Amino acid sequence: MSAEEPAEAVAPQAPLLRIVTPETTPEEVAAIVAVLSALGGGEPAPEPPRSEWASPERGVRSFPGRGLHAGRGAWRASGLPR
Repeated sequence: MSAEEPAEAVAPQAPLLRIVTPETTPEEVAAIVAVLSALGGGEPAPEPPRSEWASPERGVRSFPGRGLHAGRGAWRASGLPR
């Protein structure tokens, strides 16, 4: 990339705030901007933690040192402590 080329083409954006009453003072506009900027919005909200009940790993029964075994008595042995 050369020095003459812009990094990104900046598209014009619509205004985020539009004053519709002509008698609004600059102090009122500053107060509204201060309140809106204090609310945040610069970064997205964090993703809520995923429930363990909805986890796809629940469908797989795996315990350390113990896998699923097929064969005679496997169903009964699956519920017995080892």
